[in-house]
Amino acid sequence: MAEHKRDSGVVVIGLGRFGTSLAVELAERGIDVLGIDRSSRIVQALSGSLTQVVVADSTDLEAMRQLGVHEFSRAVVAIGTELEASILTASLLIDLGIDDIWAKAISREHGKILERLGVHHVVLPEHDMGERVAHLVTGRMLDYIEFEDNFAMVKTMAPTFAIGKSLGESGIRSKYGVTVVCLKRRGQDFTYATADTVVLPGDTLIVAGTTRQTEQFADLT
Repeated sequence: MAEHKRDSGVVVIGLGRFGTSLAVELAERGIDVLGIDRSSRIVQALSGSLTQVVVADSTDLEAMRQLGVHEFSRAVVAIGTELEASILTASLLIDLGIDDIWAKAISREHGKILERLGVHHVVLPEHDMGERVAHLVTGRMLDYIEFEDNFAMVKTMAPTFAIGKSLGESGIRSKYGVTVVCLKRRGQDFTYATADTVVLPGDTLIVAGTTRQTEQFADLT
């Protein structure tokens, strides 16, 4: 018989800065969080912030079973510099049949090992944040998110040539290969953009396209 999974909950293993930030954010969104760390000091500090937080060795299969980790469908390995513990924990979660495993990597090499083990999502927080900030510092973007397969979304001010025209008239998509997804007017919320949407001075755009195309478009503002 298949084990019942707790679809609404998340296990966060390793409660350093990244793990704690993630676990607390999830808890504040109303999600049940089981936090696990080897440090009793950290566990005590978070005792009132998470649904459950315990001191345990995440590389110990029996300890993880006793905590009911195998009942969760989602888990995050947020262990930092202890590579062996990170890899062993990820391997254990895979053996327990967790459906959706996320893991923090401190290097690309570490990430590749986690991927080969079968981790579904590998996160490199320091690298990803550094790359994002680099785009913001060197360009005219207000915000930047890059996805896999060289695809990105950029928040930027509307370029001068588009002001006073509808998106269809300005030909942004045909000329620059990007799609204006949303538009925000001063004092208003973001709204979905259409070909008939007229761009006004001070408008903020959310633009999607390849990384290169979005960078080039943001430089036009």
